[in-house]
Amino acid sequence: MLKLDLSKTLGMVSDEELQNLKPMAELALSNLTEKKGAGSEFTGWTRLPEDYDKEEYERILKASEKIKSNSDALVVIGIGGSYLGAKAAVEMLTHSFLNSVKHTHRPGCEIYFLGQNMSSDYLHDFLEAIEGKDISVNVISKSGTTTEPAIAFRIMKKYMEDKYGREKARERIFATTDEHKGALKTLADGEGYETFVVPDDIGGRYSVLTAVGLLPMACAGIDIDEVMDGAGKAMEEYLNADFSSNDCMKYAAARNILTRKGKDIEILVSYEPSLVYFAEWWKQLYGESEGKGGKGIFPASVNFSTDLHSMGQFIQDGKRNLFETVLSVEKARRDFRIEEDEKNLDGLNFLKGMTMNEINRNAMKGTLIAHNDGGVPNIIIETDEINPENFGRLVYFFELACGISAYILGVNPFDQPGVEDYKKNMFALLGKPGYEELRKELTEKLK
Repeated sequence: MLKLDLSKTLGMVSDEELQNLKPMAELALSNLTEKKGAGSEFTGWTRLPEDYDKEEYERILKASEKIKSNSDALVVIGIGGSYLGAKAAVEMLTHSFLNSVKHTHRPGCEIYFLGQNMSSDYLHDFLEAIEGKDISVNVISKSGTTTEPAIAFRIMKKYMEDKYGREKARERIFATTDEHKGALKTLADGEGYETFVVPDDIGGRYSVLTAVGLLPMACAGIDIDEVMDGAGKAMEEYLNADFSSNDCMKYAAARNILTRKGKDIEILVSYEPSLVYFAEWWKQLYGESEGKGGKGIFPASVNFSTDLHSMGQFIQDGKRNLFETVLSVEKARRDFRIEEDEKNLDGLNFLKGMTMNEINRNAMKGTLIAHNDGGVPNIIIETDEINPENFGRLVYFFELACGISAYILGVNPFDQPGVEDYKKNMFALLGKPGYEELRKELTEKLK
């Protein structure tokens, strides 16, 4: 269940303004589903919950069972959209201390992520963490030449072959990559790795419901049938409801109304630590999709009540150029009740009999009122609980709303021209062949 609440936007998102954006939102949705908008060749995700490769899906389930049976841990190698969706799902839907608890407290493997940075300290710490463990590797890259995951896989390929021998290592390495071409596809075919597909019509940040996200999820013990079912229900609802009852279109419209009023920063707020990486996935989705051509709403995130003791001051009393989107979860998966203390030295006996979730929910309500009083409009997206079905719903909701919102803004949601700039400079400074002139230019700039 998902429900949009615009009642706390301080009158900045009126029914009249929503109606004024209705034609643009409806056109944006039509352009997405009918493949008429900019970047339409990358809109395969819009029908993915019903139109996916069923044979590959069964292979994902089979591979996950194999990995869980012979491995203590799965190492997922990827960056950006090749890891954030899986990381978000694992953090949201499994144990908060997945890699530390006894195996009886988790239905799947430990999950480690590599290739999302180029830190030598992180790499050394990771290698120490997996010492003595049986592992499998899932390398995820459309091309196989993206620097960060390519370096990580070069290291892990040697590690696996040294540990298991080449023949046994190939049984523990799984590649998620292009169906037909690219360096990783060529290597995987040559070595005999089992491969899964990054679809041509789905970009990385929209790929969490493909093999990119599904294989790590399944290995972590997450019920991916429920994930896909939730996404399917969201697809059915948001592609067919008219504007008046379509929360997805209304959310996209509301954030565009707010940015036209100078609210150029959107902060995704959660009150559960398990949602921190969901917010990281959301930030990439919206930042990379909308931030181009001098346009876009800057996506940020906070996790309350932790960040109320840091970022809370700025949100409450700082520059009024932001709005919050609160991801509200009604029920806890497991709750904890506060007991009375005889001495009451901390003065908390007034909480006796309450659950932690009650306290957390009241912190949310109090913060919402305070931030409204401070002039911060709040959009609220409510869900009943954290579970695989609602994860699928949320992923589809935010993906579709992102596409609609970007079209309203007047940008292509599916390209990322600015991402390439740092890569060219990095390659030049590292001495990659073909970048000699740029290297000279950059060397001068660094003096």
